[in-house]
Amino acid sequence: MLAGTTLLNFKNVDALPLSPAKTPALTADEITAIEAAIGKKGSYKEAEATYTIPLPRNDLKVTIKGEPVPIPFGFGGWVSIKHTMDGKSAMIMSDNVLLQEEVNPLITAAQAAGLEVGAIHNHFFYEEPRIFYMHLHGMGSPEELAKKYAQAISNTKILPANQPPASPPPAKTGKDIFDVAKLNDIVKYEAAINGPTVKYTIGRPDLTVTCMSTEMTTNIGLNTWASFTGSMDNAHIAGDVAMLDHEVNEVIKTFRANNIEVVAVHSHMLYDKPSIKFLHYLGTGPALDLAKAFRQALDQLGKKDGMGGMKM
Repeated sequence: MLAGTTLLNFKNVDALPLSPAKTPALTADEITAIEAAIGKKGSYKEAEATYTIPLPRNDLKVTIKGEPVPIPFGFGGWVSIKHTMDGKSAMIMSDNVLLQEEVNPLITAAQAAGLEVGAIHNHFFYEEPRIFYMHLHGMGSPEELAKKYAQAISNTKILPANQPPASPPPAKTGKDIFDVAKLNDIVKYEAAINGPTVKYTIGRPDLTVTCMSTEMTTNIGLNTWASFTGSMDNAHIAGDVAMLDHEVNEVIKTFRANNIEVVAVHSHMLYDKPSIKFLHYLGTGPALDLAKAFRQALDQLGKKDGMGGMKM
């Protein structure tokens, strides 16, 4: 899940790796071709040379433990495209929100279009209907990749042309519902407002991660996020933490100490170096307490000691 924030270094990072070669920018013609193929405009992050189109499932009505939750809480997919570091090719990466009966038809369609499945998993507990997330990736020119992806999703609700219009703006947005300044002060990042939700999306500036000769950055899926909905007194938090292997159990321990449920631990992509694991979590309580728990989990990232005190 993606949103713009300022990237800050994590605590306890002693030294940062050398920056990889700057990824060549997408051209205006390439961006136009991407938009034309998928049928929707997105946003270009110049610092990452990445173009991202959000793909929310506005057709769904989702509840968690019987309580309605907004689609921006965690039921919006996305597709991103950027060049490889040498500029000779490009990568597409996507996260697709699916009903369980939609999973295998999309697998078949994606492979027929020349894309690969990187992961299939859950992000939530207790949701109705059951929702699964499928990551797809592929290599080629930006226009070719956009056309392959459009072909793969052409018979699904993911395709923007097959989506109903977004609902009218809520009477109150996340800015009205939450004390965003207090949350920002705890999390130490700037939140994005998405309808009735507040969301933090945070990269891993302490790591250099590559996948199929492509620099993996915040807007192509290497990120940690936290989404808040509900109210200041009774909020829900859901999100994802991007981790190295030796960070996984420290993050798990932190969430459980704060009575936040760990929903899943899994990969999102193939061929990534170093290998990144992703942890999804879900919690309910006062918003400030949930924000403190999320910040404590962030504090486990970037430490040098691995299992048994081994240096990583």
